[in-house]
Amino acid sequence: MVSDSETGTAQEETTYNVFRHSALRYLGYANEVGESFRYQYPKLVGPSYILAFGYVFADAMNSGYVAYQKDNRTTERMSPSASVPLTSIVSTVDTLIWQTLASVLIPGATINGIVRVARFAVSRTPAAIPVTISTWGPTAVGLGSIPVIIHPIDHGVDIFMDSTYRRIDFDGLYS
Repeated sequence: MVSDSETGTAQEETTYNVFRHSALRYLGYANEVGESFRYQYPKLVGPSYILAFGYVFADAMNSGYVAYQKDNRTTERMSPSASVPLTSIVSTVDTLIWQTLASVLIPGATINGIVRVARFAVSRTPAAIPVTISTWGPTAVGLGSIPVIIHPIDHGVDIFMDSTYRRIDFDGLYS
């Protein structure tokens, strides 16, 4: 799920980000796994979304903090009473929106639909299908589709955000 909007500029790509360059990144996929197992373990779905949203919020806060630190290095030292720089807020909100759409909401709904269609297809096949396949086949289809849906969803969210939210001139609003 790493996209141009997630990685930033070439200079920022060399900076290590624990939320995007480590195994912690896979927490963003937790809800897709939960959706795949929805029919076998329905109680797993809620916690999987909690993990995924936890990842989203942590990445957004980290993004804002990194932007805040960058602002402090490039501008005069801010007084303790100064407000948070606008770039920090914009970076936090941008990451929060992007990750919520690309890592949680759209993939979760997509996997849910894929598993639902696979369950419907299995229910319409002859009774000769082994119970194991009819029970676990849709889950396997859901899990197997995760790597296939990631990049198209990321790209679609990039296009959506580039043509909506990211067109707003936040500096112009506050000057």
